[in-house]
Amino acid sequence: MTAEARLLLGQVAVGQSLPELAIDVTPTTVVLGALASRDWRPMHHDYKFATERNGVADIFLNTPNQAAWFERYVTDWAGPRARLGRMKFRMKTSVFPGHRMVFTAIVTAVSTDSAGCGWVSIDVALSVGAAEADPSSYVVASTCEVRLALPDSSTDNPWSRSGEQWVP
Repeated sequence: MTAEARLLLGQVAVGQSLPELAIDVTPTTVVLGALASRDWRPMHHDYKFATERNGVADIFLNTPNQAAWFERYVTDWAGPRARLGRMKFRMKTSVFPGHRMVFTAIVTAVSTDSAGCGWVSIDVALSVGAAEADPSSYVVASTCEVRLALPDSSTDNPWSRSGEQWVP
């Protein structure tokens, strides 16, 4: 998204769906996410440890890796001036190599706070299934509630807010 194409608060409405994002998960996806977050626990990079000691199907995405995917999903949609205020998610099942992650979301609220900051609340679902499987067979692996600040004009920038002007 170019700087000129950034999303403004007035362009968002309750009930609006975000475009779907589908990512095929590979062992590299899992391992690099663990490395980036300095998570050296072997269930995120050692297949034998994960399967024989932990009893799971394979290595799996760690929590910070999932958080990064959620953040990427909403900020890719919203553009470079969007600023994450809050994010809360619940992991229901693991995400393994061979899965396809499919992110979908809906806008649940649009508001402006007393400091003049524009806010969008978004409910995100991360569904997973075998990459070659019918998407209707996918299961929700994680859900996420996001509160995202958006500019209300071309001159507004949520990143310039601090102190009492920034209340996420």
